[in-house]
Amino acid sequence: MRYPVDWVDAFTDTPFGGNGCAVVHDGGALDTQACLAFTRETSLVECTFVAPSEVADVRVRYFLQTHEIPFAGHPTIATVASLLHRGLVPEDSCRLETGAGIVEVEMRDGWIEMTQIAPTFGAEVPAEEVAEVVGIDPADVVAPPQIVSTGLPFCVTVLGSLESLQAARLTSPEALARFEAKERAGGMQAAWPYLVYRGGATAAGDTFSRLLLATASPPEDPFTGSATGAAASYLWSRGLIASPAYIAEQGHGLGRPGQARVQVLGPPEAITGVKVAGKAHVLMSGDLLLSSP
Repeated sequence: MRYPVDWVDAFTDTPFGGNGCAVVHDGGALDTQACLAFTRETSLVECTFVAPSEVADVRVRYFLQTHEIPFAGHPTIATVASLLHRGLVPEDSCRLETGAGIVEVEMRDGWIEMTQIAPTFGAEVPAEEVAEVVGIDPADVVAPPQIVSTGLPFCVTVLGSLESLQAARLTSPEALARFEAKERAGGMQAAWPYLVYRGGATAAGDTFSRLLLATASPPEDPFTGSATGAAASYLWSRGLIASPAYIAEQGHGLGRPGQARVQVLGPPEAITGVKVAGKAHVLMSGDLLLSSP
């Protein structure tokens, strides 16, 4: 069987920048194990599989190397870029059916802008527990870490210095597993720490973030669009940013710089959604060839 595939770098318009994602078309015919195997084969953090939808332009399934997730940000940007590349959606807007609901997307001036759902604010997590996982001093955490989701949960953790953000390292997969076990034991949804510094990696940015990953994924995610939405909701709700619209940066320490335009919708006490926009570059196009069962 032959499945069209595009390899897309998201949150950048430069080859080998931002975060890569392989988009597999006609993927509704593939079972979960095949989707997982293909994602592992690419060594990417995530891949998407596109199928027809009865309620939107297309249905999108999102896969890490270990399991399926309901939604992810950079793969959404990559998927829409791939659909545009192949002329499969209108040039101005489209709707995606995801495991987190319908995602509205607008395209203009080379930017692909998704509207993430209203945030869900979960429990706060002790700063000491997050610091143990990422190898920093708890005193570097300047606001209470909290689990936030705009489709996928993250433990948003604001750091007080760029040096602390750059020094963070996942101490061990076991430490992250203990952290997630504590979250579940406390009745929380397990969520990886998403580290945010309120200052850009460049003069153009307003925030700079990192997401450290555990096996079997690569050690760090170059750009995390879903976490960007969660972090924006957290920062706006707590009065930690002066404006609901700003530029988010990530991936610079990996040599894969990425940038997003972010706008939180609604007042801090009643956020209705988050717009996260990025550019994308289609790097490769080809076919996935699989033997029939």
